[in-house]
Amino acid sequence: MDQAIFHLINERWTSPALDLFMAAVSDVEIWKPFIAILVVCALIFLGFKGRAFIICLVLALAVADFFLVSTLKTAIDRRRPKQVQKVRMVQLERTRPQFLTLFKQPTIRYSDETDRTKSGPSFPSGHVTDNVVIGTLCALFFRRWGWLYFILATAIGYSRIYLGAHWPSDVLATAFMAAGEALLIVAFAEFIWKRWAPRFAPGWFARHPRLIE
Repeated sequence: MDQAIFHLINERWTSPALDLFMAAVSDVEIWKPFIAILVVCALIFLGFKGRAFIICLVLALAVADFFLVSTLKTAIDRRRPKQVQKVRMVQLERTRPQFLTLFKQPTIRYSDETDRTKSGPSFPSGHVTDNVVIGTLCALFFRRWGWLYFILATAIGYSRIYLGAHWPSDVLATAFMAAGEALLIVAFAEFIWKRWAPRFAPGWFARHPRLIE
């Protein structure tokens, strides 16, 4: 079932418009300047909630990326589709700045021997981990507006299958893992805030007895 769904998404449910969209939404280099702007805006304009959100987000992403993902990739060592099969791949044109690639036609090719060692193991997906963590924290801190981020997270998860980088089971299992990790980190941060803020930041604690208000 895993392989059947993968080949449907990767080989049959494709189009030139989807090629560009899926490759672009999966390329973090394109979006780094916009992400930096959003982080600065959250810190400056969203007050305590924005700063609490960014701190929890940085903590959750650090634990996920530098411990959870790297540990599981090494322990499980599952091969990516493009490392074990001939799969359809989409390559964006390299431009400076990178977002200009959105105005160029991507290249379609099929994986070969050179792709077997270019990327690390398949599970868990770093892209899916990061974006589900972000989506979970957005939903916790910003409620119904925050839930909208899961539209983007879903598109990114789908793109990892479309581009031949991950199996569908990688994406699904990673999403559940990342959501659970994000919830645990927020619960831990809330515990630390309630335990230590009354002693070290009583004024802030009086105004904000909870991180998630």
